[in-house]
Amino acid sequence: MRKVIYHVATTLDNYISHEDGSTEGFLGEGEHVDDYLESLLAYDTVLMGKATYEFGYQFGVQPGQPSPVYSHMKHYIFSKTIRFDTEPHEQVEIIDKNELEFVKELKKAPGTNIYLCGGGTFAGFLFENELIDELIIKLNPVIFGSGIRLFGKSIKAVNLSLIDSKAYNSGVLLLTYKLNYK
Repeated sequence: MRKVIYHVATTLDNYISHEDGSTEGFLGEGEHVDDYLESLLAYDTVLMGKATYEFGYQFGVQPGQPSPVYSHMKHYIFSKTIRFDTEPHEQVEIIDKNELEFVKELKKAPGTNIYLCGGGTFAGFLFENELIDELIIKLNPVIFGSGIRLFGKSIKAVNLSLIDSKAYNSGVLLLTYKLNYK
């Protein structure tokens, strides 16, 4: 069965972005970024919420088109409200109902592990429903003080098992955990 892997940058105080969705303050270059981009090649599917997909617009993503960074992946955008002026690209599909069943079936389908790109609210929804299997944190040496939390408003408690870790000279830590729901 395929795993859903939430692979995300975060601050020491548990934020994936500022309140407005911006990520100023994260380290945007260096070996950890190269490793991240290389790791994306292992995925053939990306899941994200509306805000995360639309965040890409400021980096050249066109509405209804796949993100150039994830161009080799099938994009599933989870939103009840997103609309495009034209038919979306064949690699972009909007999921606006039966979200949990869709993810459960996707995990059973053939393919690679599934990249959960974000954001916090959507990740919290999947986390609450125990659909995230692994967590890969790119822990940045910065404190935002406020912002969008790693799992949104979720207060679920879960034990984690450390699978792997890597420290970069930049101060970023790459931490991989298995989620132990039971």
